[in-house]
Amino acid sequence: MDNEVSAGSTTTSTLGHLALGVTLLAFGLGHADVIDGVTAADAMAVATYVGGIALFIAGLLAFRDRDSFTGTAFAGLGAFWFTWGTADAEVSTNAAGLFLLLFALLALSLTLGAAGGGLLGQGMYGLTFLSLLLLAIASFGESDGLAKVGGWAGVAAGAVAWYGATAALAKWPALTGRAAGRGVTATG
Repeated sequence: MDNEVSAGSTTTSTLGHLALGVTLLAFGLGHADVIDGVTAADAMAVATYVGGIALFIAGLLAFRDRDSFTGTAFAGLGAFWFTWGTADAEVSTNAAGLFLLLFALLALSLTLGAAGGGLLGQGMYGLTFLSLLLLAIASFGESDGLAKVGGWAGVAAGAVAWYGATAALAKWPALTGRAAGRGVTATG
C-alpha cells in the first residue's frame, strides 16, 4: 500500500499566492485611497488577469496535483476576481454588497479549512474575509470610511499572501501553527 499522500505542488501554491497577493494589494490599495489618483477601478485589469485567470489556472493545476484545498481556494477566488474585474460598473450598491458578502463567506470557509495548515494561510484567508465583509457592509451602507478600512484589510491580506510566497521561494522558515519538535518534519 502506498503511504504517500500528495501535498500538491509547491510551485503551483507559490504562483497562486503571488497572484492572490498582487491582486489583493492592488484591490486593497485602490479601496484604501492612499495613492493619489489610484482607485479600486484601477485594479480591474489586475483583478481580471492576475487574480482571475492566473489564480483560476493555479487552482486547476492544484486539483491536478490532488491538492483539493488549494484547488478550491484558488479556483474559487479566481472566479471571484474574474467576475469582479469584468462586471458591469452599472450594478447597484446593494448588488455589489451582496456579491462581496457571498465571496466573504467563501473566504470564511477557506479560513476555517486552513485550520492546522499554518498561521499564514489562516491569516491570509481571514484578512481576505474581513476585507470582503467590510467592503460588503460599506457597499450596503454607502460608507467611504468603512470601504477604506476594508481596503486596508485587503492590503494586509495581500501582504501576508505575498510574504508566504516569498518565504517559499526564499526557503525561509514557514509559520506552520504547530511546534517543531521531535518527530515533526516538514511534511507533517
